[in-house]
Amino acid sequence: MAISRHSPIALPFSLQFPSHRTRLVFLPLRTPSPWFFRTLKAGSTSTITPSRTVSSPVGGKDDIELLNERIRKEHRKRGDGNTGSTMDPDEAERYMGLVREQQQRGLQMLRGEEQKQLGGFGYRVDPYQLQPGDYVVHRKVGIGKFVKIQHVVTGEGPSGGKEYMFIEYADGMAKLPVEQAGRLLYRYNLSNETKKPKTLSKLSDPASWEKRRTKGKLAVQKMVVNLMELYLHRLKLKRPPHPKPLGMEEFCAHFPYEPTPDQKQAFIDVERDLTERGTPMDRLICGDVGFGKTEVALRAIFCVVSAGKQAMLLAPTIVLVRQHFEVIRERFSNYPHIRVGLLSRFQTKGEIQEYISMIKKGELDIIIGTHTLLGNRISYNNLGLLVVDEEQRFGVKQKEKIASLKTSVDVLTLSATPIPRTLYLALTGFRDASLISTPPPERVPVKTEVLAYSKDKVMAAIRYELNRGGQVYYVLPRITGLEEVKASVKSCYPDVSIAIAHGRLKPKEIEETMRSFAQGEIKILVCTHIVESGLDIKNANTIIIQDVQYFGMAQLYQLRGRVGRSDKEAFAYLFYHDITLLKDQAYEKLAAIEQYGELGQGFHLAERDMGIRGFGNIFGEQQTGDVGNVGTDLFFEMLFESLSKVEENRIVSVPYQNVQLDIDVAPHLPSDYINVLENPVELMNDAEKAAKKNIWSLIEFTENLRRQYGKEPYSMELILKKLYVRRMAADLGITKISKMNNTVYMATNMTKKTFKLMRDSVVSDVRRNCLSFDGSHIKGQISLDLPNEQVLTWIFQCLSELYAALPAFVKY
Repeated sequence: MAISRHSPIALPFSLQFPSHRTRLVFLPLRTPSPWFFRTLKAGSTSTITPSRTVSSPVGGKDDIELLNERIRKEHRKRGDGNTGSTMDPDEAERYMGLVREQQQRGLQMLRGEEQKQLGGFGYRVDPYQLQPGDYVVHRKVGIGKFVKIQHVVTGEGPSGGKEYMFIEYADGMAKLPVEQAGRLLYRYNLSNETKKPKTLSKLSDPASWEKRRTKGKLAVQKMVVNLMELYLHRLKLKRPPHPKPLGMEEFCAHFPYEPTPDQKQAFIDVERDLTERGTPMDRLICGDVGFGKTEVALRAIFCVVSAGKQAMLLAPTIVLVRQHFEVIRERFSNYPHIRVGLLSRFQTKGEIQEYISMIKKGELDIIIGTHTLLGNRISYNNLGLLVVDEEQRFGVKQKEKIASLKTSVDVLTLSATPIPRTLYLALTGFRDASLISTPPPERVPVKTEVLAYSKDKVMAAIRYELNRGGQVYYVLPRITGLEEVKASVKSCYPDVSIAIAHGRLKPKEIEETMRSFAQGEIKILVCTHIVESGLDIKNANTIIIQDVQYFGMAQLYQLRGRVGRSDKEAFAYLFYHDITLLKDQAYEKLAAIEQYGELGQGFHLAERDMGIRGFGNIFGEQQTGDVGNVGTDLFFEMLFESLSKVEENRIVSVPYQNVQLDIDVAPHLPSDYINVLENPVELMNDAEKAAKKNIWSLIEFTENLRRQYGKEPYSMELILKKLYVRRMAADLGITKISKMNNTVYMATNMTKKTFKLMRDSVVSDVRRNCLSFDGSHIKGQISLDLPNEQVLTWIFQCLSELYAALPAFVKY
């Protein structure tokens, strides 16, 4: 890109940058200091073409290039989608108050009355639930292996003893009084299959454990600021509240059941989100299959559509889409002005094109479909609400598209077993959530059995259900094998109607099969997990799932929810072929499914799933290594502690123009470089403007300058470093940088605790060891008496290290 003498440098500012790194203050530009051009003759102009370049030095990358790459790498790793807009301190404080309230409500609301009384979210160990060989984490000692609980006699008489836990460490055995275990021990869970730590801690080396814990704590700090950033960014988005629809009471009256207390609260939560708040809704409705999540969505849709907006309902399968379409069409049949449409890949090209055109023109008010609705071809006329059913069933690209919509429309997510990331955000209070855990009065728990496969057991289960006039689901993980199973069942029950269903059948075949099964014409449905969502057949009360190790926990929970939809006792049989072939993770999954058999436990099962699988790729960066240092439970507890004290780690940025750099460095640009530049005065003005705006603008300016004119001479590099130093200092809350003897002083508003955490994040041992803090100044000790140009480079390198730690802290 050419740098013209007639216009300022055109920088591509479409790049998105983290909001916590910059606080933009737009003020009139200052004229560049005269030291920039001491060798520029008065009245001289350059006519040399921009193609002439200054050669780059031989060797590796310079400090500026390394910093630019480091910032870009961090940006890509974080996958940040924020816009970096300004937030003044008063606004920030107001949002911080909202965040604190939200976090307190989040845990209490989701954990239930028992945890409310205990005061929050607890991960500590119940000693009596441990099995020999379980790994535990002692907060002060580290990771060990539980051996046993034993009563140890400490005196005479029956009361002269105490129960101790015996824990094995790498260099010996330790015993801990059982009454202390609840305060000091945590379970060690990882998201890998082995569930084993790399090494056990040593009793004789507490420093190594402390180092690992510190590393985990630093990782927690980074996650905290990501959570804060995500939530604050959403709070800053604005949309006018929707008016309360006049016909809402009449619409609600058509609901054929008496709402449960949890349902009523979810109705209230959603209505407040839509009609009282000025920010887009992003709420999770978590509840078991058949507990009334869809009714919550229907009322939200009615509210938004009544306000003249479009609503989209997104579901993962055509079966579920068809079910939603029938329910919504029936529910809105009394409102002929509200038009409902269905869109999926199973329609003809002509039908799809017609619907796309109707959506764009606003001729459809409610659109129901699979991920086809997220395609680039579809343009919405006035989209106001996105309802996502069973988010965990969508792929990564679809989830990214859904996330991008959250910045402009209200979003309601429905799930019986939310994905770990969604659950994690809900647990920490950074995702609004309503939990529907009260079952409808007529529902009874599904009796669940995990069994080794036996054809006799399978046929006995089918016989029992058929004898009482019911229907059976027979589910396999793959299409291969469906015909074989059908033939096997048919040989035992030749007079019983049996059908096959899977995703590769033609849409009309699937629809006809499901209709026949729903009407009771088909007694046994041999199928894949295509039936896990959308079917509500009250007479089907036995489900047989074969090769359960190939299903996910959420899938199994959803499949089990297909039965037990009436007041009749239902059965779920989960068959595996050989328990010795099950991996640890699969075994835990099956144990959890069997354990959580009561109604309304989908949320708790999702919690367990998070413990087994880990919370995964939450912000585009895998945290497995950080969690592995301390275990999932201690990691989460540190996270919640950090969230409650997040304001203590805030760094308040300062305006760029308020940063004083009292280091006497006045480099002279060589005349041959000045002659190469097409308009030196304007270029320097643009450099100052870029530095004043934010770090990304300065990076873009520097890279464009080098791309056009090659590597700059040493004096120009010093000029750029001065700009970088002031920019980084402003973002770090540093107002003045000066030098006295061999010590550099940086006046700052950060706290001692924040400085310590930042210094602990510095990679270079040399830089880390030379930095200290006296309460108001960061002090850097220089071992040699360096000229000011080298002192500037030293300051640049130190600030680069501190700046790299910046994502670990909240800054406004």
